[in-house]
Amino acid sequence: MLTLLSPWDMREIVINNYLYCQDLPTEPRPDMGIVLVTGASGYIGGRLVPELIYRKYRVRVMVRAYSSEYAQRWPGVEVVVADALDIAGVRKAMEGVDTVYYLIHSLLLGPLEFEHADIKSAENFRIAAEECKVRRIIYLGGLGDTNYKLSPHLRSRMAVAQELQRGAVPVTVLRAAVIIGSGSASYEIVYNLVRLLPIILLPAFSFTRCQPIGVRDVIKYLVGVLEKDETVGCCYDIGGPDVLSYKDMMQEFSRILGKQSLYLPSPVSNITLFSYLASLLTPVPHHIVRCLLESITYEVICKNDSIRQIVPLRLMRYREAVVAALSREEQDQVSTRWSDAYPPAHELSMKLKEQPGSPEYSYTYSMLTARDSNVLFKSVCSVGGSGGWFHSNWLWRLRGWLDRLIMGVGSLRGRRSRSTLRINDVIDFWRVEDMQENRLLLLRAEMKLPGKAWLQFSIDPEQGMNRLTVKAYFYTSGIIGRAYWHACMPLHVLIFDNLVKQIEKRTE
Repeated sequence: MLTLLSPWDMREIVINNYLYCQDLPTEPRPDMGIVLVTGASGYIGGRLVPELIYRKYRVRVMVRAYSSEYAQRWPGVEVVVADALDIAGVRKAMEGVDTVYYLIHSLLLGPLEFEHADIKSAENFRIAAEECKVRRIIYLGGLGDTNYKLSPHLRSRMAVAQELQRGAVPVTVLRAAVIIGSGSASYEIVYNLVRLLPIILLPAFSFTRCQPIGVRDVIKYLVGVLEKDETVGCCYDIGGPDVLSYKDMMQEFSRILGKQSLYLPSPVSNITLFSYLASLLTPVPHHIVRCLLESITYEVICKNDSIRQIVPLRLMRYREAVVAALSREEQDQVSTRWSDAYPPAHELSMKLKEQPGSPEYSYTYSMLTARDSNVLFKSVCSVGGSGGWFHSNWLWRLRGWLDRLIMGVGSLRGRRSRSTLRINDVIDFWRVEDMQENRLLLLRAEMKLPGKAWLQFSIDPEQGMNRLTVKAYFYTSGIIGRAYWHACMPLHVLIFDNLVKQIEKRTE
């Protein structure tokens, strides 16, 4: 149910989210009715929702699974649980809605599945929007020249726009190329390649031109077209003021970082090979890297940029967007990240409390400590990422590398924030499944395993002190899983015993 926000809630929105649209040259129209944001838990949707809240729109978000984290993150927002592939759920989400933001894509499913899933989702939204008498749909798609053969990724984005436009509900389409911002997949690929490699080989496709755009300007355009009726039913290309090759983008990044790298032409331009190698060096997994690399073999430059007259912005240059992204990371203020939505359907994974029976295997280590629970919990919540796991870090890194070699998530994903955690955040090859302040942190494994695993940290009062406990759970039904657990048991003894001791020690 939609509720009015208190001044305190509005203050929390400003503090917890870096807002982009405060200087937007359009007027808010909060009386237009309910605005539905799909893909709200993703990279773009997670940044759009706070802007709409702050501009006093009545916001409803559609997610595939409910999380208590949403109420704290987006106070006053109505949350509807539905899957885009289930038309009955889509109809429920659209009841009484004026405008829909369609920010769904299935890229993370991999090249064999995402095109079919994208079209089916768009068809469901087209049908449901007509039935529910939605006034308009706003879709963020991909930029590409339809006169040429496109990559599966760009072809699917074009097909989704066409499917949505087949209906009676007018669709506003914004088409963007590379989006640059803290936490975006494209940004993290370029940043890590430039940071790590003294010699960078340039395949033929790295000389292709594109028109990157800062994530701040993407959000401004998404809000701006909502507030301009003349954009209803129109299609616009959105891009920054710079037209650059991917080589230019990497070299500019090198200059910003003050890093001297040697750029050499590569005799090989095999996308499969380069995407695999890039996935080993960057936090971004192979499926995403490959889809993005397939897309950069095609020039993506704005043809219809009339949106600049309707929503006049001072667009950020590529260098400005990179510096802004680096600044947000340095300030530890990254609000959303590509990993929020990877692996696909992670939010639908069976939770520990939903598992039937007791785990077949578990390991527990605990210790009594005089430390306060809030100090202990803060130390627990700092594990992983650039800060490491306090002890035996080489073993954690080795496990991550082995996982990435077989195209798992690996441990390079790190963390969205060094200092804060929320439910559904990733920590290396784990994801936060549950958090209870000063009491519990539960992590679900997302690396490739012959079973399902969880790691739980808990703090419980005992005899006037606190008991700090780490417990590993492992569910498996096969002989390979049993062998895996027994092979890892000596490492568990080494790692977890010392991990608990280091957590307690670091509270000092």
